[in-house]
Amino acid sequence: MKITYDIQKIMKLLPHRYPFIMIDRIIELVPGEKVVALKNVTINEPFFQGHFPGEPIMPGVLIVEAMGQAGAILASESMDRGKKGSLIFFMGMDKVKFRKPVVPGDQLIFEIRFMKQRSQAFKMSGIASVDDKRVAQAELLATFGEKS
Repeated sequence: MKITYDIQKIMKLLPHRYPFIMIDRIIELVPGEKVVALKNVTINEPFFQGHFPGEPIMPGVLIVEAMGQAGAILASESMDRGKKGSLIFFMGMDKVKFRKPVVPGDQLIFEIRFMKQRSQAFKMSGIASVDDKRVAQAELLATFGEKS
C-alpha cells in the first residue's frame, strides 16, 4: 500500500507554517524506511526577493531544511505512539553537497532514507533532485524533543 499525504496532513504532522513549510506533498512513505516528498518551487517564494534579484536561486540551506522536514515526517510516522506529537530537532548535517542551482519552475523531489537510530537520535540520508538530476545531498542527524 502506497502512503501519500497532501499539505493538510503534512501541516498536522509538522509545526512549520508559511513561509517556512518547505514541502507540498508526500508522494511515498514507507515507515521505518523512506519518504519521498515534493516541493513546487515558485517565483512567489519570499526568499527570491533577495536571493538573488535578477537571478533567483533557492538557497541551499532551505533545500536542506526541506529534507529535514521530510525526514521529520518519516521519523514521526515510523516511531512508536509514545513519540507521536513530539517535535523533531536537527542535531547536525554531514556530507552536504550542492550540485546544481534550483530555480523558480523547478519541482524538487526529496528522497530521505533512515540510516540508523539510537534511542532518541537518528541519522538519515537525503537526496534532492530536479528532473531526475541530483541537485543536493546530505546526511541529517536529528532527535525527538519533549512532547508538547
